[in-house]
Amino acid sequence: MSNAIPHLYPVGIDPEDIDFMGHVNNASYLKWVQHAVLDHWRALAPAEAVAQHLWVALKHEITYRKPTFLDDEVIATVLLEKVQGARAFYETVIRRGEEVLAEVKSSWCCIDADTLRPARLAREVIERFFTGEGDAGR
Repeated sequence: MSNAIPHLYPVGIDPEDIDFMGHVNNASYLKWVQHAVLDHWRALAPAEAVAQHLWVALKHEITYRKPTFLDDEVIATVLLEKVQGARAFYETVIRRGEEVLAEVKSSWCCIDADTLRPARLAREVIERFFTGEGDAGR
């Protein structure tokens, strides 16, 4: 979505992320995406909404482009593509400088923190993730 506010999340690479081949293990990318998406939520949503809602990952589709190494400086760019009901659809691009290392499409379910049931977000909350008058995905 062109009017989504991008969120930049610096990725920390730990020695535990490195596999037997000397580069980051594929499973670490999932960890990074989860941290980046949740950081995006906490950065843009009002504190009250953050306290009242939790997020559960439903699906991740990862396209690996290039290997990542321990000393790389990596940034994940997170975009909320759309919200439908209690579901949110994200795109996260993981880069080393201008090089794309991985592209991730993911869907998440918003959960009420008290009932642990799926919950829709108020339009005012969703609009905080987009600029201008464009469709906020609802």
